[in-house]
Amino acid sequence: MEGLGTTNVLLGIMAATSVLEALLVIGLGIGGYLMYSRVMGLVNGIEERQVAPAMARVNAILDDVKVVSTRVKDEAERVDTAIRSTMDRVDDTADRVRSNVRAKTSRIIGIVRGAKVALEHILSRAA
Repeated sequence: MEGLGTTNVLLGIMAATSVLEALLVIGLGIGGYLMYSRVMGLVNGIEERQVAPAMARVNAILDDVKVVSTRVKDEAERVDTAIRSTMDRVDDTADRVRSNVRAKTSRIIGIVRGAKVALEHILSRAA
């Protein structure tokens, strides 16, 4: 029976050790949860104090950039329209000048050609 008493003592020691291990695991779990809660509180605090104002500033800058780019786009379209309009006017003016020059010079060219033919005819009779 003495062997049975030793076995019971060893089983009691193992049971006590298991209980201590269980308490240690539970304590580590509670400690981990508390540490997680503190870290998340710090992260949330940093986000509220640092990240949120920075994001607000970045969003304001992006809004300003959007407004400026819209204005630049509108102005570029306006300038493009003005240039096209001016080019159309220049083309129209060039066409008018060309047709007026042709109309006026065609009369002069007709007179010169007629005079040339008349001179050639006169000179051919004389020769």
